[in-house]
Amino acid sequence: MAAAMRILILTHRYLGIAVGLLMTLWCLSGFVMMYQSFPALTAAERVRGLAPLQFEDCCDPARIGLADDTALTEARVEMLAGEPVLRLARSVGPTLAYNLRTGAPLEELSRDQVSRVARDFAAGAGVRGRPGPPRQIEMDQWTVASAGRNQPVWKVAFDDPAASAIYVSGSSGQVFMDTTRKERVLGWLGAVPHWLYPTLLRQNGAVWTQVVIWSSVVGVFLTVLGIWIGIVRFKRRRNGRWSPYRGLMWQHHVPGLVFGALTLTWVFSGLMTMGPWGLFDSAAGQTRRAFAGETTWGEVRAMLAAAPRLAGPGVVQIEAAPLGGTVRLLSVAADGRTRRFDAEGRPAPVSADELRRAAAETGAPVESLSLMRREDGYYYAHHDPVTLPVWRLVLADAGRTHLYVHPQTGKVLRAVDAPARTNRWVETSLHDLDFAWIRRRPVWDLVVLPLLAGVTFVCATGTWLGFRRVGRDVERLRFALRRAGAKKRARA
Repeated sequence: MAAAMRILILTHRYLGIAVGLLMTLWCLSGFVMMYQSFPALTAAERVRGLAPLQFEDCCDPARIGLADDTALTEARVEMLAGEPVLRLARSVGPTLAYNLRTGAPLEELSRDQVSRVARDFAAGAGVRGRPGPPRQIEMDQWTVASAGRNQPVWKVAFDDPAASAIYVSGSSGQVFMDTTRKERVLGWLGAVPHWLYPTLLRQNGAVWTQVVIWSSVVGVFLTVLGIWIGIVRFKRRRNGRWSPYRGLMWQHHVPGLVFGALTLTWVFSGLMTMGPWGLFDSAAGQTRRAFAGETTWGEVRAMLAAAPRLAGPGVVQIEAAPLGGTVRLLSVAADGRTRRFDAEGRPAPVSADELRRAAAETGAPVESLSLMRREDGYYYAHHDPVTLPVWRLVLADAGRTHLYVHPQTGKVLRAVDAPARTNRWVETSLHDLDFAWIRRRPVWDLVVLPLLAGVTFVCATGTWLGFRRVGRDVERLRFALRRAGAKKRARA
């Protein structure tokens, strides 16, 4: 038994040198992640950066050479370098883009056009500064996951106080990322180490996924082993002490018992964020798409006749929004205000009957339908606000899928089935500690900060003890080798 315990202790000690250092890094970067995640361009930020729509001498959709029965998942009109552009997305294949004045497919942007796109976006997004010359890049730390589908990538740096940088896709003409100096610095301190996200590793998605998964698996094993050893060795002794350790060893042992369970839940839930081995695979996305339904180019082409009438002051985007296979138009202003219209351009508010008809397209009856005015366990605000009130549909399908639908646009804001609900509690709630009773700030911060500090202390002390012990072991080995060499020379 003593020999087995020694093997376990040695395993915990030496495994903790590498993995404990990584877990300490996860904890330290977690402090930053509480307040700044990886830079991202949100839909609202993208809309704010769009120029107001202009339909003078426009448009003739008949010039666009698509078959009327071409199935589309998305269609929207917005400005690009002074020209109205139609963007069409299909379930398979790349997004299509056309100049609405000419009907011609969008060509790759020139350097001057990229510069104008960046300037237009900066004006709408409130970036105050002069742009530098556009610079074409392959990818960088902030576009490693998105550069591939936005080639060629152009980066435009501004001399504003925030040191803003705007990234433009040369093929689609869309701004797909923007960053500031603050986001980049905090990204290097937070998201990059927390997600193991350096460009060299992240550019190979399959390798990155396996590295994160198996690092987390070893972290779970290390934590479980440490908790077990800590419990076994925590017992009252003749001298009245409960721990056999003193000094820093004691400071690792006792706090490890206090914070061990939380350490385990955090590293385990971190593993679950990767969705390993198909766990919690959800079909809610398919239900969501079936609820909205697809539209065709023929329907969109007919509705584009109403688009110029909807482009009032401040409108920066006209978007087709199918619901249950019936297409509606949305006019979106730069401040996010959205209005919904039918094919003739008449106001078309979302109704309960329309939602029931859309639900029928999923093949599942509606179990309940209500206008929810307060958050529930699966639709709630944590770091970001949510729209309220919101329509909540519960479908009588195998997963009792919950659909949360925007009351003005008819868009599904969130879809949650049985696997997604399980994942919400196993992963999100454990990793973010977003339980309802502590979710609101600053209560959440006051709870999480000391807990994270305790876990960081446990990981850091364990790592330091491991390094210190390895140093002593190496010195003993060197002493033994010198002694053996001296004996050999004496015999000679």
